[in-house]
Amino acid sequence: MTLSDPLLNAREGAAELGISEPTFWRWVANGTLRKPVKLGNMSRWPRSELIDFIEQAKAKRATA
Repeated sequence: MTLSDPLLNAREGAAELGISEPTFWRWVANGTLRKPVKLGNMSRWPRSELIDFIEQAKAKRATA
C-alpha cells in the first residue's frame, strides 16, 4: 500500500467490486476478502487489495 492508495469503507469497497454491502461483509467474514485495516473503530480496505482480488479472479477465469 502506498500513500496514494486510498482506503475505502465497506460501502465503497462493495461498489468497487460490484456487490452488495452485506455480500462484502460476508466475504470478509468467510475469508474471501482480507480483513480490514482498523483505524480506531473504522474499518477500511486499501483499494489496491480490492483491485488485486479482481485481478486474481480474472486470472483464475483465464486458467479454467
